[in-house]
Amino acid sequence: MRAYAADFVARVTVRGRLPLDYSVASLRIVDFLIDGLRKGGAAREQVRETLFGLGAYVGEVLVRRAGAEWVDFDADQRAYFGQPVGVRMPDGRVWNPVGKVRNRFDLGGPGESLQTFYLTLHGRGRRAAA
Repeated sequence: MRAYAADFVARVTVRGRLPLDYSVASLRIVDFLIDGLRKGGAAREQVRETLFGLGAYVGEVLVRRAGAEWVDFDADQRAYFGQPVGVRMPDGRVWNPVGKVRNRFDLGGPGESLQTFYLTLHGRGRRAAA
């Protein structure tokens, strides 16, 4: 997923000059991007790959800034989250950043903010950027 996130960032920053620098502040940009997709009237299937890329990016921010690690979900977690991968926090909790991005797209609003998700996330460790 790290490579996928890096490739996604390389593609969108070349064209859009977006400041996706893996900082916590950049998660606000992710919120704005998703809101723009919603307001543009795109169906989820039309933006599926973009949402997955943004989810990979959010997960990589958790890895670099909160001490998480990418993990393959077990069968029960896959069924629950609807995803094959997620992140495990230093305290052992698992989170689904791709699902959080989809929720932001589907539901919108401040309650689904990715930046707020990070700032209120349980199990964060403190780690310098990698």
